[in-house]
This record gives sequence, C-alpha cells and structure tokens, in this order.
Amino acid sequence: MNESTTQIKDTTGNPAPLGLLGFGMTTVLLNFHNAGFYELNSMILAMGLCYGGTAQVIAGIMEWKKGNTFATTAFVSYGFFWLSLVALVLLPKILPTVAATNETGMSAYLAMWGVFTAVMFVGTLRLSRALQFVFGSLTVLFFLLVAAKQTGSEAVEHFAGYEGIVCGLSAVYTGLAQILNEVYGKIILPLGPVKK
Repeated sequence: MNESTTQIKDTTGNPAPLGLLGFGMTTVLLNFHNAGFYELNSMILAMGLCYGGTAQVIAGIMEWKKGNTFATTAFVSYGFFWLSLVALVLLPKILPTVAATNETGMSAYLAMWGVFTAVMFVGTLRLSRALQFVFGSLTVLFFLLVAAKQTGSEAVEHFAGYEGIVCGLSAVYTGLAQILNEVYGKIILPLGPVKK
C-alpha cells in the first residue's frame, strides 16, 4: 500500500507586529498618564479595550494557528490584561455595589502580572534581544507600579511612567521592525536574533 504525504505550507501573515503594536502603543499612552502628562481619560480606556485588548487577543489566536505557544500566551494574556484593567476602572462606575479596587488589591494585581512577565522574560532568552528588552522593561514596570501603589509616592509613579514609555516604545520598535524587515526582505531595523 502506497501512502502519500501532503505538506501544507503556512501562507498566513505574521501576527506578531499587530500584537506588539497593540501592546506598545497602548502602554505608551497609559504611561504618559502615569508620568503625569494628563489624567486617566477615555482615550486610554478606548485603547485598552480596542487595540491593547482586542487586537492583542486576535493576534494571540492567530499565533496559536501558527503553533507559537509563547506568542499565543503572551498576546492573549496581555490582551486580557488590558481588558481587565479597563474593567477594574469601569466596573465600580457601572455597578455601584461593586467596590473599587484599593491600593493593596492593585498591588497584588500588578505583582501577579510582574511575576508572569518575569517568567515570560526567561522565554525571550531564546528569541531576540528586542523581545528581551520589551519583557525585561515590562517586568521592571510592573514592580515599579507595585512600589508606587504600596508607598503612595507620586515620584515613583512618575518614574514608572517614564520607564513605561520606554517599554512601550521598545514594543512599537519591535513590531515595526518586523513589518519593515519582511516588506523589504532584509534587515532594515535590527532585532538581535539569539543563536539557539
């Protein structure tokens, strides 16, 4: 009996730039608030719902189709981070019987995300220098925000905001680099791939 094997070539696009840009641009805009440039406003919440949240979840599902467990977990998780962060802000306003999260609760929330991000950072050690910077700076950001919540220090929150802007811009760079490198078929913006 002759068995034939059919190979299916993956011709779908790379969803990582969408996820990275959704994360990065939303992070930059939120951290302009943390740095003290403007109040928490509807623009930040809309970005959290739409681009940081929904677009990242879509990118994660697309990565699942490609068999990329790391990117699936990262994009779906951080997409729902943004959606849950918006829910934390809006739920007490929509449902008056739901108490707003206090500083201790927010510290616990941010600390769990910090631990998750630190472990994901270990995964980037096999991927690229660009992703190492994104996840490393994001880990630092989460723990700076925990410190700001625990101490009530506006100076620490503002410092975290500036660090978060750098983190977000690094994700924007990584996403745009992947797009330009693919479009031009050569390295336009380096990502620093790691030799495995």
